[in-house]
Amino acid sequence: MTDGDARIRQIWQWLGSELAFRAARLEPASADASFRRYFRVWNESGATRVVMDAPPDKEDIGPFLRIGALLERCGVHVPHVDAVDHARGLVLLEDLGSVPYLSRLRAGTDPDALYGDALQALLRIQVRGRELIGQLPPYDRAALERELQLMPEWFCARHLRLSLDDDDRDIIARSFEFLTIEALAQPVVFVHRDYHSRNLMFLAKGNPGVIDFQDALAGPVGYDLASLLKDCYIEWPRARVERWVRDYRTRLQGAGGLAGASEQEFLRWFDLIGLQRHIKVLGIFARLWYRDGKSGYLPDLPRTLAYVRDAAGRFPELSAFTQWLERRVWPAFAAANERSLADAAARSAGGA
Repeated sequence: MTDGDARIRQIWQWLGSELAFRAARLEPASADASFRRYFRVWNESGATRVVMDAPPDKEDIGPFLRIGALLERCGVHVPHVDAVDHARGLVLLEDLGSVPYLSRLRAGTDPDALYGDALQALLRIQVRGRELIGQLPPYDRAALERELQLMPEWFCARHLRLSLDDDDRDIIARSFEFLTIEALAQPVVFVHRDYHSRNLMFLAKGNPGVIDFQDALAGPVGYDLASLLKDCYIEWPRARVERWVRDYRTRLQGAGGLAGASEQEFLRWFDLIGLQRHIKVLGIFARLWYRDGKSGYLPDLPRTLAYVRDAAGRFPELSAFTQWLERRVWPAFAAANERSLADAAARSAGGA
């Protein structure tokens, strides 16, 4: 019996023997970029729940439970926890369905309506969560620097196969220091850290359902807004994005939140922390392929790199970095991504 089969057997035993949840059917619901898996279960009456399977030797369910409880206190619709087995890393959750924002947006649903709900939920996180941020780890210099370094290591060296010389590293270091200082200067709020269309579930009531929040930190006010509106999985015209940013700032200001001295300052925060995030994501998506064998994020690298080029080009302080991107990174990118996608397809065909 494989480890996976053993885990599923434990789930059946837990549901039936210990929770008296008369499960009639169990199917995979989703997986994420970690070792967590999710299964949808039906009981004999047809009601559904979701089981999180988080092997204790690989995943700690503590942050998920703790952050979820904090978000519930903010009035955010996260999956309610029905039962927990800490020793085995199992959690029985409310079922928020299987329709993420991304699928609705790609199907043509009015984005203003969806983002209106998402921005309202984010407002609750940032305003009601103000008193809770002391219970979160800080998005401090060490965390910011650690994330930024993923790009030169995994995206530049591994994906693009660039040999970075001293001049390259000097430009990168100076640019990353600027971004770190700017991030630390922003007002500090409750930050979900992955507030985007794959982690917002479309619901007929209580929309949106919010998932994948276990890595929350106390950090820059613009971070989650940039995650949402400069989404790595779908993009919008700049004019529409700026309108949404202005609308959110108006809501935030009206609720007594930390909205900056002007629209220009708030937009600057939004763009700079978005740049920090997308630099990090370039490294993460590359690492998921080269280290973990997960090729599903390779098609999203072009959009993510486009965000980086656009944002960097908006700031004179990053002119050297912008020039470096155009001189060293962009020319090597298309071939690198084609190579990796071809490799991924070959591996998939070989395993079929």
